[in-house]
This record gives sequence, structure tokens and C-alpha cells, in this order.
Amino acid sequence: MSSATTPNTKEVNNHVDDEQPTTRRIRHLSLHLNPPFTHNHHYNHQIELGACSSRSKVDVNAGQLSSYLRGKHRDVQERVFAYFNSRPDLQTPIEILKDDYRELCMRQLVGLVREAGIRPFRYVVEDPVKYFAIIEAVGSVDMSLGIKLGVQYSLWGGSVLNLGTKKHKDKYFEGIDNLEYLGCFAMTELHHGSNVQGIQTIATFDPVTDEFIITTPNDGAIKWWIGNAAVHGKFATVFAKLMLPAHDKNALSDMGVHAFIVPIRDLKTHKTLPGVEINDCGHKVGLNGVDNGALRFRDVRIPRENLLNRFGDVSRDGKYTSPLPTINKRFAATLGELVGGRVGLAYSSVGVLKIAATIAIRYSLLRQQFGPPKQPEISILDYQSQQHKLMPMLASTYAFHFATVHLIEKYAEMKKTHDEQLVADVHALSAGLKSYVTSYTAKSLSICREACGGHGYAAVNRFGSLRNDHDIFQTFEGDNTVLLQQVAGDLLKQYQEKFRGGTIAATWSYLRESMNTYLSQPNPVTARWEGEDHLRDPKFQLDAFRYRTSRLLQSAAVRLRKHTKTLGSFGAWNRCLNHLLTLAESHIETVILENFIEAIKRCPDANSRAALKLVCDLYALNLIWSDIGTYRNVDYVAPNKAKAIHKLADYLSFQVKNIAKELVDAFDLPDHVTRAPIGKQSPGEAYAEYTQYVGF
Repeated sequence: MSSATTPNTKEVNNHVDDEQPTTRRIRHLSLHLNPPFTHNHHYNHQIELGACSSRSKVDVNAGQLSSYLRGKHRDVQERVFAYFNSRPDLQTPIEILKDDYRELCMRQLVGLVREAGIRPFRYVVEDPVKYFAIIEAVGSVDMSLGIKLGVQYSLWGGSVLNLGTKKHKDKYFEGIDNLEYLGCFAMTELHHGSNVQGIQTIATFDPVTDEFIITTPNDGAIKWWIGNAAVHGKFATVFAKLMLPAHDKNALSDMGVHAFIVPIRDLKTHKTLPGVEINDCGHKVGLNGVDNGALRFRDVRIPRENLLNRFGDVSRDGKYTSPLPTINKRFAATLGELVGGRVGLAYSSVGVLKIAATIAIRYSLLRQQFGPPKQPEISILDYQSQQHKLMPMLASTYAFHFATVHLIEKYAEMKKTHDEQLVADVHALSAGLKSYVTSYTAKSLSICREACGGHGYAAVNRFGSLRNDHDIFQTFEGDNTVLLQQVAGDLLKQYQEKFRGGTIAATWSYLRESMNTYLSQPNPVTARWEGEDHLRDPKFQLDAFRYRTSRLLQSAAVRLRKHTKTLGSFGAWNRCLNHLLTLAESHIETVILENFIEAIKRCPDANSRAALKLVCDLYALNLIWSDIGTYRNVDYVAPNKAKAIHKLADYLSFQVKNIAKELVDAFDLPDHVTRAPIGKQSPGEAYAEYTQYVGF
């Protein structure tokens, strides 16, 4: 029994199966037990299951698909690629000492801005989509360079633009833009990272001199892991608790965390300024082109004007004013303006995944090994085990691409409109996607290395450096576990609003519909539907994702209510923490699938649309199968349907394998960007370059 075929399904499926279910199952079982070998002696010899051989390969044009993927800012990315291709002296060697790497990274940034004329700072507010396109391209060239650029423009520059007022922009914009004012973002402390409200650095106002005094009260308050601090930075945006004289002259009032511009080195001599102590955080696991340092402040005095005063200001006589009534609201507004860092990391992480997937898949198509008796060797991507490693990953890469593109578009709209609901929406979505995507990419980099065997272990083929440089993405801009808890917390708030008749944020739009749709007893008829048309229907896929999230949300709410009575709110949260993290991940997977489906609808080219539909189906069904126990436990999926999902996911993986070359070619990453001999576009050049590298 199957549902009607959707238009998108028709574009992918030209095969019509008229067999009865029993006959079809017997034939499939027979083919499984006795798989026929094809006798093709050409290079592209493949092992195919008979059940798949009658289905035609999707015809996809990599150029047209690439145009859809890369969008309107493709030109500026190609300018970045072309500049570094023209400057071999600025390309990062495989082996380089930390101090040399830092100086090279600085030269790369200066060359990009002053020679190539690419000025990212101008787009931070005016055109964030273009800014993130530059960030992705620069990070593809060198991840350390991408992070150093982000520290300068997103963090240091972004704090001035987003937390300051006109006087700050007028004074600092040009110097930040042209790199004269290299800066840092000094939020994280030795003892406090994710809990920003707990930071201990203090900024005390002195009404006699009209200055703030920046002080590090103990070793735990030393600013730590501060990019650009160890060598190049001249300014720092320092986050500190603002302390004002109270009515009692011997007391101080804590006004909460604020941001201050603190000069740390002399603009002319580059010497460390009085009262500022800077030390080097040293060699790191990765990203050694970035000069991370530690900062201690010993009663450093700065002018009152150096308070970034968009959300709170201090007058000459020490009076505090703010457009927001409470410390918590001011703190939320401050962090809300800094969400661009999470957006950029999520988007850049997808860029890293594209590089790794491209190298691993091209090598898997090139490398031949074993094969039928007395027949030529076959590509290792023809093996089901290799497909199982790489094809769902390729599907996820596409899914993440469209989800993060959606995120940066929403972020750009938020910066333009300042709509409160959109601000909340972007905050939650960026937290979830940053956490989910960076964790997935980190795991996938190791899988790609393994999939390429011994050659994946060679430094020249980049998996090691990609893995090490990307690893910290899981901690940057908020630890991933903490961010997932934020998503879970927001979901529970939305759940409560649903039943109070309140408004629902756009990210959780499916909660606008009756939760009963997803929480009612599963339909025993549809639970047994196993037809391909039904399983590839976007409605079935989305309903399954939403059902899982809704059940997790309802059960989490019930458990929290129960445990709060005996353990209190914090104890209850901690008792249910793993449940809440699973809930957050399930919700993010739902959002990713929604955006993938919408992106397919918008794709103007029919062949590209068919290819994307195939990839999307693999993404959805592979995730459903990976958690099939959840669906089986509540009878959402009957045993026969579970088997059909598994079988179809394997078949889709095989079909995606058939167009894997075109799919990675559509990422449009030149060889001088991927920089891995085993990942060359032309298979004939791969081993030639590899052997030359080792000296033959």
C-alpha cells in the first residue's frame, strides 16, 4: 500500500514496479542471496544489485547545480581563491613552526585586505550574507586565516559596531577596516567561559578622573584564549562587571557585564601598555596561525567614552542609564548582538565538511581494490561499506548547506529589521545549528581519514590538519553541550506558550499545528505502508521527524515537572539532561530537513532538483533508520516498514554514489583550495602529484 506519488518523486523515479508485494519480496530475497555480477571490463566497472540495475541514473549537471548552491556571492569567493592561487608565497606549507605560522597568517590577512582589496568589515552590517561568503572562502584557503579574520572583523570589529554607538564607529571603523587597529575579543576567562555572567574582571568608575579602572582581581579572572592578543593585537574589547559608586561611599553597585575598549599596545612602538600583562597561550592542537594570548589588567585606566554604551551608559557624574530595565535584559541584548559568531562558525563548518567529503569521495572513486574473480579491480566506492561511510555524509553536507544558508539569510534580515521575534529566532537557531553541525563535522573528518586508508594519514592529504583546526569549533562561541541546552530550554518555553495560547517563534512553526497530530496513537495502517513512493514522500519524512521531536518534548516536560517536586528546578534539569540534549538534536534535525525540502522546491533546474531530491531522501531515511528503535517502540513504524526503510536507505546510498562525482564537483572547490593530491579533480594527476611530493 502506498501514498500517491508526489511531483518531486516523479522527477526522481521513472521506474514503475507492478509486481505484487509478495512476489517482489521473494525476488529481492533471491537477489540478495545470489547477487549477480555485471561483466563490464571498463574503468567504471561496478557491482550492482539486480534490484537497482533497472533504475536509471539521475542526470545531473554539476555546473548548474553549483550555480544554485553558491548563489550570488560566488564572484567574491572566486576573487579570494584567485588571489591566493596567484601568491604561492602566501600558501601555508605542510610543516611550519608556530611563530612562523603566525607571521604568515598576518601576511595573508594583510595581503587579502590591502592587496586584493577585499574589505570584509564593510559587509559585517551592510551585507552579512556577503561577509559570511568571504569567511567561508578564506577558511577554505586556511582555517587559521579564517579565524584570525573573524576575530578582527566579527568579534573585535563586530563588538564596536553592535555594542557601541556612532562615536565609536566614527573613531574606530577605518582603522579596523584597514587593519591599522588590530584587535581582540576578551570575554573568556581562565575560570569562566560559557557562563559569561559569572566573569570576574571588574570595571570601576572613578568620578574624580572620569575614567574606568579595569582590574583582574584574581588568577581565575585572567582573560584566556584571546585571539590576536599574544602578538598582533593593539586593542581589546574587554567584558567586565561595571561597578559604580553607591550612595554609601564605601560600597559599589554591580550593574552587570558590559564591554569596554581597552588599548593593550602602543600604536607606534607596539610595546605593551602600562598595567597590561600579556602572555602567550602557546602551541595548540590546531589553528597555530592564530596568536592566542592571556591578558591580566592591573588597574588600567581608560576614558569613560571607551564604554561600549548602546545598552547602558554612565554620565560624567556617575549616573547610569539604559534603554533596558534589568541586568538580565541588558545581558541578553548584549549577547544577542554577538550571535554572528555562531552563525559564521556553523556556515564555515559546512565549508570544512565540503572539503573533506570532496577529498574522500574523489579518492574513493579513484582507488581500485579487489573485485570479482578473474575480473578487473573495482572502485572502493563501489563497496557498500564505503558507501555507508560516505554517502549519508555527503547527503548531510548538502542538508547542512541549505540550513546554514537559511540561517545567514535570517541573520541578515534580523540585522536589517531588528525585529524582536526574529532576534530570538536567530539566537535559538544559531545555537542549535552551530552545535549540531560542528559536532557532526568533527566526527566526519575522522571517518573521511579512515575511508582513505593509509593515504588519509599523510599530512599532505589534509585530514589531520582539517581535523585539528576544526576541532575547537565545538567549543568556540559556546560549548556545544551548553548550546543544545539553550535549544531545549527554548523548546520547553515554546511548548508552554502553545498551551497558553501565546505566540510561537518561526523556528518552531510546526508547534503551531495541533500537537495532537504528532502525539496521538499512530495509525496502524500507515505504520505498515512500505511503498517507495510513500517513504520518499516529504510529508511522511517530516511527519516522522516532527513526531519524534514532539514525543521527546512532551516526555521531557512531564519528567521535569515530576522531578522538580523533589529535586528542585536545577536538580530536575540535571536529572533529565541527556533526554534534553536528544530533544534539542531531534528538533535541529527537523529544521534541517524542512530547509532542505524547501530548497529543492526553489531549485529552478529540473535535473538538479531531481538530484537534490535523491540526496534529501537519503538524508531523511538514514536518520529515521538510525533511530528506528524509537519509532518501533511506539508502533509508529511496523517491522515490515522498518525493513523497507533500511532497504531503501541502502538503495538510495547506492544511487547517490552513482552521482557522487557530480555532487562534489558542484561544490566547485579548485584543486589549489582542496590542496590534497588524492583529491584532485583529474584522477590521472592524483598519484603523479603525490609521488612528486615524496621525491620521485
